[in-house]
Amino acid sequence: MWCQRLRLLTKGKTLFAPSNSLPTYKVFSLGNDRISTTQLAMGREGQERVDNTMKMNPKVDKIQELIRSNPKGGWEKCWEEGLTPWDLGQPTPVILHLLQTDAFPKGRALVPGCGSGHDVFAIASPERYVVGLEISEIAVKKANELYSSLPNANYFAFLKEDFFTWHPTELFDLIIDYTFFCAIEPSMRSAWASQVRDILKPDGELITIIFPISDHVGGPPYKVSVADYEEVLHPLGFKAIYMADNELVIGPRKGREKLGRWKRYLGQSLL
Repeated sequence: MWCQRLRLLTKGKTLFAPSNSLPTYKVFSLGNDRISTTQLAMGREGQERVDNTMKMNPKVDKIQELIRSNPKGGWEKCWEEGLTPWDLGQPTPVILHLLQTDAFPKGRALVPGCGSGHDVFAIASPERYVVGLEISEIAVKKANELYSSLPNANYFAFLKEDFFTWHPTELFDLIIDYTFFCAIEPSMRSAWASQVRDILKPDGELITIIFPISDHVGGPPYKVSVADYEEVLHPLGFKAIYMADNELVIGPRKGREKLGRWKRYLGQSLL
């Protein structure tokens, strides 16, 4: 677990009780009942995972080998073997910040490639129903084990689905993409953008944490840039309403991430 223990979510009480000896990040209240700001501790194991994310090492090589040999089943194998360096072991700090500053749209939200579900759990509330999508059955099981018994469990769901072929019954007000765009083959990025367009409400918002911005060859994770997103989103009428370096990035990801917020201007191509 990424915190020392969990408390029941009740008004006026903290949700997390972390160890004071570990690195900490600010966290916020959930739902309509505001609770006092506390600290979220990231365990040493989580930090080690982050530190190893972009280093070329046997684990990364193994992930790439598994995905190349079996693009869909390879992700399941990664979870089975514990090869998940993208998993911070906690909600993403910049996501926590956006929520704390009330910068998220209300309504329905989607997190494709949600992994262990940390961000799904963090932003779910009576005002925001969140769907976490995963192609890995093991990841969905882990997410449910971590979070399905917690007080806000009525406000989120984890589904095993293929993002590219999934047809939700309702559209979304918000889609958050982090370590998903970079995980898919670059040839699939146009299909990613089309699916985002199709399942996002006309006035909805797409939030992208753009990572890894680098010059490395191969993947996953594949190198990305703002231009890569613009290339597939602009033809569909999406425009970045905000783009900046992610100042809350963890460890060696600093300087490799940007936060982008996108809105769609109907009937317009921005090419």
